[in-house]
Amino acid sequence: MFKAKVLIKRRKTILDPQGKAVEIGAKHLGLRNIKNTRIDKYIEFNVHTDNKKAAEDEVNDYCKKLLANPIMEDYEFTLEEV
Repeated sequence: MFKAKVLIKRRKTILDPQGKAVEIGAKHLGLRNIKNTRIDKYIEFNVHTDNKKAAEDEVNDYCKKLLANPIMEDYEFTLEEV
C-alpha cells in the first residue's frame, strides 16, 4: 500500500479569486506587506496496491480525471510506502 500526497496548483497565468479575497482580508487586519497570495489544494489518500508503477498510474488517472482541472491547474504527487 502507498500513501499519495498530491499538490494541485492553479497555473500562474490564471487569476486566484480565493487568494485575492484572503489577501484583501489581510489588508483589513493591517497586514500591508502581503502580496500575490495563492491558495492551492493538498490531498492525501491511500492506494491499495503493492506495485508502485500501478499506484503511480492510478494516482495520475485520479488527478487528471477528477482532482485537478486540466485547463487551469497543474499537479504533482509523491508516493510513500506504508
